Amino acid sequence: MFGLPENTCFGRIVPKNKFYQNLDIDSKTVRSFTQQIVSVRWINKLSADTLNVEKGSRVEEVEVMLIRLKTKELDINVLRQMDKQLHYHLIFILESEERFQIWTSYKEESQKTAFRVANYYHTDWLTEESFSFKIAGLNMDTIYENLVRQIMEAGGEKGNADETVSLKEAVEIAEKRKALEKQIEHLKTKIRKEKQFNRQVEMNAQLKILVKQLEEIQ
Repeated sequence: MFGLPENTCFGRIVPKNKFYQNLDIDSKTVRSFTQQIVSVRWINKLSADTLNVEKGSRVEEVEVMLIRLKTKELDINVLRQMDKQLHYHLIFILESEERFQIWTSYKEESQKTAFRVANYYHTDWLTEESFSFKIAGLNMDTIYENLVRQIMEAGGEKGNADETVSLKEAVEIAEKRKALEKQIEHLKTKIRKEKQFNRQVEMNAQLKILVKQLEEIQ
């Protein structure tokens, strides 16, 4: 699937209740698992053995999970819960009505037994024929970084093809960009609602500063 080598195929069903049964998680996320997901299948195991490459110092394996949905909507907390439960680097493929969306988050070690999960990145809804992963790198660290870059680029993130910029730096830039975009939209909403002309002038000046900052990192 999506150009991943056949010898990495795994094909194991994972009961979705594994991610919430007898665990302390909120009821909304549990409902999302039960109401939005048909099934979860572990479809690929990318490792030094299956790819015949060197082991990584940070990345042991990359697991690819196929999540069949009842609709095209999925609560992102479902992915966060799966990332929390599975102590591997993950790629999620969502499937609905013969269309697919590929999701991942840049996962970096924060402790020996835990990861820090950054923002999620995803492609548009696409067909299996319209996207193909390229396995590039001599070890699992670089292969993982290249896979994340491919998803980020397919989702419209700019500047991630530049290999002179580390993936960690690219993720930090993307997070800064998203934060600025959020601030700009929030400020635009406040300007539309503001009735005092002087306050509108002040906020428009703030808006110009934020827009300039966003342009500088595009």
